[in-house]
Amino acid sequence: MSIETILVLNAGSSSIKFQLFKGEESVLSGQIDGLGANAWVKGKSAEGETLMDRALTAEEAQNHNTALQVILALVHQFDPNVEVDAIGHRVVHGGTQFTHPVLVTEEVEKELEAINNLAPLHNPHNLAGIAGAKAAFPGKPNVACFDTAFHRTQEFKNEAYAIPLKFYEEGVRRYGMHGQSFHFISEELHNVAPEIANGKIVVAHLGNGASMCAIENGKCVTTTMGFTPLDGLAMGTRCGLIDPGVVLYLIGEKGMSVEEVGHLLNKESGMKGLSGISQDMRDLENSDSPAAKKALEYYDNRVKRELGALVAVMGGIDALVFTGGIGENSSLTRAGVCEGLEFLGIEIDEEANKARAKDAITISKPSSRVKIMAIPTNEEGMIARQTRAICEA
Repeated sequence: MSIETILVLNAGSSSIKFQLFKGEESVLSGQIDGLGANAWVKGKSAEGETLMDRALTAEEAQNHNTALQVILALVHQFDPNVEVDAIGHRVVHGGTQFTHPVLVTEEVEKELEAINNLAPLHNPHNLAGIAGAKAAFPGKPNVACFDTAFHRTQEFKNEAYAIPLKFYEEGVRRYGMHGQSFHFISEELHNVAPEIANGKIVVAHLGNGASMCAIENGKCVTTTMGFTPLDGLAMGTRCGLIDPGVVLYLIGEKGMSVEEVGHLLNKESGMKGLSGISQDMRDLENSDSPAAKKALEYYDNRVKRELGALVAVMGGIDALVFTGGIGENSSLTRAGVCEGLEFLGIEIDEEANKARAKDAITISKPSSRVKIMAIPTNEEGMIARQTRAICEA
């Protein structure tokens, strides 16, 4: 079947982000926040025209099913004649079995429910989004696209933890996240830098959530996130890499519950915890506080350490790509990460770095052996692309 119009949904616990694609172009985007209480919807066209910006009624805000009816109304307000051909869903965790996007069937939904324990903060809400879409768009195909799928090409040596093997066989392993972003960048390189697209690439997806991925010949070699999104880099409110003994100390010596430790590491740590000021890098970059400066230095250093590890695992590097909200927009972060890495052949051009435009741009010096780029990611566009491929196959 020919697929022209695709609605991409990213459902959270109390929110739904959405984009409407016609062909490869996003024509409508928006978000519903606060489901359950004080919900609000915002929607705008690709040209920036606000189409909806209002509170949801109590009836509309009940759950994902009722919220999807609001999105459907917005789609029809935007274009009364539009017909959504398919719905693509971001699903955070695909476990070991889902290595590619799949058409959602009752069997697939049952399999996803069975692995909810691997991502209890995300997958149940992703499934709620699927249920809502089935109710709002009866008979239309739904496609699940997984954040973890891109990383399933990792070998055992990069995927396993050094705990008894039975846990690996049960599914305790390094899954990685941000797969849609890494997949998009690996394909986009064929358009903007084809000479290095199949080489050894490190992509740094830096945002409120952050991870890095070593990619060779378009495939994931290894990544910094592990079993959960807590591992690897320091993030907005997540701690990143931490000695497991610290967790045991917090429980055993400080008397904290598992729930309290989970909240601390997920919501009160990272840049927010280190600085005591904010999780927003823009706030920290504009602050005169010594704590903000230390937090920024820590952030750059963690990215640098992970970069070194990824380069070592691949046995070299041809290109370093920055993406994500911070990676695309913070010249200070890009400069801080690249500082002192001339021995790896990484030489950033200060002027090009500061002048980086919205489009992909090379920010390395002509003499740099490693190409340094800042490329806007497009996770929703990747989901739309995958949805179309599955439905038209």
